[in-house]
Amino acid sequence: MVTGVLGKLGPTWCGALLEAGATVVGIDLPAAKISLGFAELQERYGQERLYLERGDICDRAQIVDIRDRILAQVGIPSILVNNAGIDQPPGPAKTYLLEEVPLEVCRQVFEVNILGAFQVTQIFGSSMVKAKRGSIINIGSLYASVSPDVRMYDHLDCDPPFIKPPAYGASKAALINLTRYFATHWGPVGVRVNALSPGGVLGGQDAEFKRKFGDRVPLGRMANLDDLIGPLIFLASDASAYVTGIELLVDGGFTAW
Repeated sequence: MVTGVLGKLGPTWCGALLEAGATVVGIDLPAAKISLGFAELQERYGQERLYLERGDICDRAQIVDIRDRILAQVGIPSILVNNAGIDQPPGPAKTYLLEEVPLEVCRQVFEVNILGAFQVTQIFGSSMVKAKRGSIINIGSLYASVSPDVRMYDHLDCDPPFIKPPAYGASKAALINLTRYFATHWGPVGVRVNALSPGGVLGGQDAEFKRKFGDRVPLGRMANLDDLIGPLIFLASDASAYVTGIELLVDGGFTAW
């Protein structure tokens, strides 16, 4: 299972799991457009290997219905990737002064990034608990550990100046704690729960931002999508059979400084 399957990283997680031999069921909003990456994967592997279910992770009834269909058609999931989330990439979209960020904007981020992930984990994880096996992987962020450096964005022509939404990192930090919480509760029955936290991932950023970010990273660059595949497969597979409750940072050393 992969949530937020039509977003930026969704096809990467799906492709990694498909390549490793899994059957993958993706979940995304009813109105979300089919991404090129997802369409290419369905063409390559077929819809019998890569399903798409439509639903809102914040709507319990919709997710329960999806779970029941999957249990009937595919079986109990062995892997759950909580990838769905709200983020705002650097750019001239709607920006706010820090002291004027609306509470509703923050509430929406927390609703999806933490409460949605919590609910999906409850609903699908309960089946894993009954089966006494499974790996749950929550997609975090390096901003769960450190605050965004506003100097990376000061070259952008935005009024007010762009700032990373304050609720984003806070919600990801909460997700890391939730990871540990479920890991301690479900470890005794064989369900492992870990977090994978990428650093900055290439995806259309401007050249100046990429330069600034690379200068801040010991490995000297942003992450490529392929850099995330190995860590995901490690956490999803028996290679990490004795690993639970951790946050695996894949950030090129960003948080080492």
